[in-house]
Amino acid sequence: MKRRSSLVFWLVPTLFLAVSTLLSSCGKNYYFAGRVLPPSGILNRVLIAEQNPSPAVTGALPFVDAYYDIRHKYNNVAVTYSISGFSGKLPATIQNLPEEQEGAVYSVGDGSFALVNYASESAGTPIAISAGLAASVFIDRPRKYVYAANDQTHILTVADLTANVSYALNLPNVFRVSVNPGGTIALAFVQNSTQPAGTSSCVVANPGNNPNQNPSGVPPAPCIAPSGQFSVYSVVHLNANQQTAAINNPNYLGAQDCEPQNLPQYCIFPVSTGPSATFDHPIKAVFSPDGSNVYVLNCGPECGGTTASLSIIPVTPSVLNPVSTGASGVALVATSNIAIPGGATNAIFNGNTMYVAGQCLAGQNLQCASAAPPGDGLFVGQLTVLNTQTGGITGQYPISDGTHNKMVFADDSTLWVGSTQCQAGEHYKLNQAGSGTQYGCLTMFNTSNNSSLLDAYKGDATGIAAVTGLSKVYTAEGGQVYIYNTMNGTERDNSNVTVTGTAVDVAYMDATSDGDNTDY
Repeated sequence: MKRRSSLVFWLVPTLFLAVSTLLSSCGKNYYFAGRVLPPSGILNRVLIAEQNPSPAVTGALPFVDAYYDIRHKYNNVAVTYSISGFSGKLPATIQNLPEEQEGAVYSVGDGSFALVNYASESAGTPIAISAGLAASVFIDRPRKYVYAANDQTHILTVADLTANVSYALNLPNVFRVSVNPGGTIALAFVQNSTQPAGTSSCVVANPGNNPNQNPSGVPPAPCIAPSGQFSVYSVVHLNANQQTAAINNPNYLGAQDCEPQNLPQYCIFPVSTGPSATFDHPIKAVFSPDGSNVYVLNCGPECGGTTASLSIIPVTPSVLNPVSTGASGVALVATSNIAIPGGATNAIFNGNTMYVAGQCLAGQNLQCASAAPPGDGLFVGQLTVLNTQTGGITGQYPISDGTHNKMVFADDSTLWVGSTQCQAGEHYKLNQAGSGTQYGCLTMFNTSNNSSLLDAYKGDATGIAAVTGLSKVYTAEGGQVYIYNTMNGTERDNSNVTVTGTAVDVAYMDATSDGDNTDY
């Protein structure tokens, strides 16, 4: 054997052992930021919420290799992958928490909410939600509390995972919830409601009832909740003193409800509006990256109201319930509004810039980004770019029509926006008139040059997952999985990732940030 061949013979196994030593610690293999190497060995996984994969099964969670864009093992087409132990019926949403190596899957067929362990690629025992089928459900990032709202029974649920107890609170016409990542603010929204300026909760109207100024939790005088219509409510976890003071008093400190009444653990308090703030059909809240402000999205005309806007709620120590865990916004007050002429149904932050998606009433609003005939009466999708430091709008641009439920940043300075019922708007009408206008439910917006690219219509865009670092995006559109290049928005071959059932949502399990396909 030649000397060079002998050197290579010994060098290869030596390098292999060295790399294996680096990857192995305490019997576990690590591949990224301390994350455990999964059993499949796939390093770029996209999870799919699939409904009715077969006549015998109503739900499954397959995942694909997003590096090779295949469902099967790269060298064996007979080996495919899915989350083991999952039993949910008709999985609909995936709350993606890749930093915690977990995902939370909600299934509308049985109302189950299950955590999926990305490291073991297995599902845990479903979490009980006493409200039954929920319109929206979220878990906080520490995975201690689950909040859900049922738009049919109008029940608000809080599931305490540490105590393994679920509580149901009554809030008439509640239909959605929003939770900040840390779980300190949990807001519930009343459907089709408005709230005028200067409508104050009992805690705000009488400062002596603020737990921060009265730690005992006992008001100095009887607390009579002010009359008036409230649109937004805050879930509050009571501390020990407050639990005692609230026994058999479901309207403790002016709360809408406190449960359980024999020894309350949670209350829901109305959120006040200051002299310069209103709520007009609020549907969601987004949270500033530093946690200092809550931005409530007022849907306005798109939801049957008058004015689309953002209502700003500052988060300071004085508005948080002292000595409590979980949701704590006991004295929240909206202090100001920012008008959004293009509509506001969803939003996402990029530093101090907020991108707000909504629909503008075409032909009747001169600030619509897409031109339309006067009196047309149809809505047209619009993206509003807002500087949150100055409160000024820096641009408005056309996007897909419809209700915008998904917004995800991806590679190559792109923002992807997904909507439902996009075929009922202005773009579809223009297309049918022979203009050739695209009217699909998916938009790629380039944040570097402010250009929009609308996809061809494939059905509702219900899921978006940015496969960061690989310049691609996976989507669920019209019940199927598609792949796009972020460089130019062109489609990639999806023939090896399609599912037999209906794909409703997708999530990049190995994303670097929880912000990838997570809506709070």
